[in-house]
Amino acid sequence: MSSLVNHIALFEAADTLLRKLIFSHTLKPGDRIDEQALAKEFGISRTPLREALKVLHNEGLVRLVPRRGCFVAKLDQRDMDEIYQVIELLESACAGQAARCATPADVARLRRVTQKMVQLAAERSYKRYFEANLAAHETLLDIAGNRWQKEVIQYLRGLCRLWPRVPFDALPDRLETSVREHVELLEAIEARDVTRAESVMRRHIGHTREAMRKLAAA
Repeated sequence: MSSLVNHIALFEAADTLLRKLIFSHTLKPGDRIDEQALAKEFGISRTPLREALKVLHNEGLVRLVPRRGCFVAKLDQRDMDEIYQVIELLESACAGQAARCATPADVARLRRVTQKMVQLAAERSYKRYFEANLAAHETLLDIAGNRWQKEVIQYLRGLCRLWPRVPFDALPDRLETSVREHVELLEAIEARDVTRAESVMRRHIGHTREAMRKLAAA
């Protein structure tokens, strides 16, 4: 039993470390993954590393190519457009559901996150704003309460991390637009306005997709 537990622990460690390297773009899209070097760097055997790579392959984060090896997956603009189309549908539905079912405690929680975003936007604290933005989306998914939708959205957002992140200071007015839409979203949920909540979220995700297109074309 102890050997099984140790094996699982090594697999989980390899999985966590690989994701960190991929999402930080230390391992960039298209890079070949050197299993031997990584196993040595992680201080593990290649068996748990290969198991972790199989999981990442099933999630679409890496590609296992017969007789060539393993590579970090690479997405093109069409991939990103199509992924964000699905995110837009799912997150707008979640926003509508949140407006429909949010409790006073839920609204208070979302208000705290939104107020934090307003403060960080005013301070031009771009990195912390990005983190607060993610927290706001997570809070919304929690309020909506559909764990299947949440899992699918998190999976799709994981794929999006293969694409270089669009910094909030990269495009004019992006920060202001983002925080304004989050304030509108809070107001719609407070008012239990399902239609408006869905519309604001569709617009918000659409603006994110457009920002990614502009940055890619720059």
